Amino acid sequence: MNLFLSFDGRIPRSKFWIGLLVLVVLNWVLMAIAGAVFGTSMMMSPDAAANPEQAMQQMSAIFIPMMIVLLILLYPSLAVYTKRWHDRGKSGWWSLIMFIPIAGFIWMIVELGILRGTDGDNKYGPDPLA
Repeated sequence: MNLFLSFDGRIPRSKFWIGLLVLVVLNWVLMAIAGAVFGTSMMMSPDAAANPEQAMQQMSAIFIPMMIVLLILLYPSLAVYTKRWHDRGKSGWWSLIMFIPIAGFIWMIVELGILRGTDGDNKYGPDPLA
């Protein structure tokens, strides 16, 4: 649970990917629950493509449940990202790079999911692989 609740320390790539997988599965589960509670489907109906008015109606019905799920998962997601940035020797504020369209997402995946962390201790804590 410390993985999702604390912004302190460092985590290796393996824990990052496991944490990301848990967050994705939790997102799906929470979206299904939110959809059931709000009486909406998280999937667009096939008719919505042909009828823009129906598509807008469905999107507005899905908006509130999606925002609720986003807010629930925001803190644990940022905790995982921050610890991984720390392992790379960078501040957790680097998570803001995800707001740069396309390039920011690619940068985060490369930095957090592919590149190795700094060897040995850094200012954020001991090497998690040591």
